[in-house]
Amino acid sequence: MCLCGKFAFSSYSFVFLPPDYQMMERILMEYSGKKASFYTLGCKLNFSETSSIARRFEEVGFERVEFTDHADAIVINSCSVTAEGDKKTRNIIRQAVRKNPEALIIVTGCYAQLQPETIEKIEGVDLIIGSSEKQNITTYLGNLNKKEQTEIHIQKPKEIKNYFHAYSFGDRTRSFLKVQDGCDYYCTYCTIPFARGQSRNDSIQNTVAEAREIVAKGTLEIILTGVNIGDFGKSTGETFIDLLHELDLIEGLKRIRISSVEPNLLTDDIIEFAARSQRIMPHFHLPLQSGSNNVLSLMKRKYKREVFESRVAKIKAEIPNAFIGVDVIAGTNGETDDFFRDSYRFIADLDVSQLHAFPYSERPGTKALEIKPVVPVDERKHRTQRLISLSDRKTEDFYRQNLGSVHEVLFEEQKDKKSISGFTDNYIKVETEYHENLQNHIVSVKLENILPNGNVWGSIIQA
Repeated sequence: MCLCGKFAFSSYSFVFLPPDYQMMERILMEYSGKKASFYTLGCKLNFSETSSIARRFEEVGFERVEFTDHADAIVINSCSVTAEGDKKTRNIIRQAVRKNPEALIIVTGCYAQLQPETIEKIEGVDLIIGSSEKQNITTYLGNLNKKEQTEIHIQKPKEIKNYFHAYSFGDRTRSFLKVQDGCDYYCTYCTIPFARGQSRNDSIQNTVAEAREIVAKGTLEIILTGVNIGDFGKSTGETFIDLLHELDLIEGLKRIRISSVEPNLLTDDIIEFAARSQRIMPHFHLPLQSGSNNVLSLMKRKYKREVFESRVAKIKAEIPNAFIGVDVIAGTNGETDDFFRDSYRFIADLDVSQLHAFPYSERPGTKALEIKPVVPVDERKHRTQRLISLSDRKTEDFYRQNLGSVHEVLFEEQKDKKSISGFTDNYIKVETEYHENLQNHIVSVKLENILPNGNVWGSIIQA
């Protein structure tokens, strides 16, 4: 069921103008020497898209600078998964305007798609770009002069059908590769289907070509990202495991990480293939959201907790040292005290490594707003903190189980030059003494002890 009519944009006057490519060609030379900065809020998918947007700016002549530097154009890629995400986006917009009052301020991302009328009220915003047009941002820049009135370029969710290819590069030693966008699930608490449209992807052939391009640039690890990546292939007649098979054949690619996959889409075949693969890391992230079947039903999730439990058991049977991260929402509408206690006990008994716990946040236009009872905000925070404490214990237990063992670590840059850190194959963050030649290299490390900051100290195993 489409809930579009309940969102503010249903009564909003949309402006959708096709890109003026001729004008773009006329003014390309004017961008030479101009500077652009970028700020990303939210998920790994947003990071991949911001990186690709930044490359588009560089292609038309811009120099990329830090967000804190002077810039002629500023792009803010927003998040709206929670009210806190909305608030952070508004704060960053105001910060950008104060720092660079003459800069062209451009806001894109989920919050821009869902709440353009709210962003428009923030003084200094020039362009609001929706999900379907973010890949074309540079065609709307004009002469970079401030706009007398905010321009809004947004399509309604059901009209978002194009696929924006994206991957991150240059920000870290790993790369986020977008393999899928959109969602058809319409969970009662979530606005993402309205922000990003229906589930869609490009072909395996084109996706693998992008992965090869990333590897050719010297990247050793690729993280597959999207809104619902287990749904890959829905728009092309392919499957997610087909994609994994092809990515696993890329020469020079050392590591593949699979980001969040819905438990009902994480098949035995995927888990078994990951166990056999030398490139797919023993690292899974599963969105549980609640350990109560009653709450899962209220959320309109596609599984019961028994399915989730079976997925965890299958992973541990095939890959005993696998890291398993879990998403949990605390205090959603309808989560009674008894439902929360039931959920907590279920999660406590799961053999998982970490919880990404956050309090429920009301999202305009969602069906969850019709569900009772409403959990007080303070109680949501209290439940979240209990889950965070449980997560800390589980992560420490997982790390301790791995002490004394040897793992392959991909090291990243460390700015203080005192130590350098990176992740093991099974996603333990490891520190060791700084050596410049370790950056973007995979080396064997013995895990020694847990540091006060929660990371693990390791010693290099000499070849």
